Amino acid sequence: MIKYFSLKRIIMKAKIYSLLTVLLLAFTFSSSVSAATVADKPTKNYTDEEITLRMNEMRERVKEIKELNKSELSRKEKKELRKELREMNKEARAFGERGVYLSVGAIIIIILLLILIL
Repeated sequence: MIKYFSLKRIIMKAKIYSLLTVLLLAFTFSSSVSAATVADKPTKNYTDEEITLRMNEMRERVKEIKELNKSELSRKEKKELRKELREMNKEARAFGERGVYLSVGAIIIIILLLILIL
């Protein structure tokens, strides 16, 4: 009888550990929200000079928009400005997608490995 309960306990622990491992791996290999999205347009590789020129153009346009007196604009014009700013923001993020993205699960695993090593 005692062996039955200890065997049952071992099996339950194994199930729990395997479930936790599956969940941890699911979070580790899930795609990041801020990762690159699939675009309808084919992507073009821009040179650094082209990127800096376009970024400067966008900065100037944002300054112009900030200096506008928005209280005089109609609702439709304000909506168009917001849409333009969103498009510029997407474009700027697309230019800046040169980094490495880590998911939450990967960060947790790295922290756990550091704790175990140190």
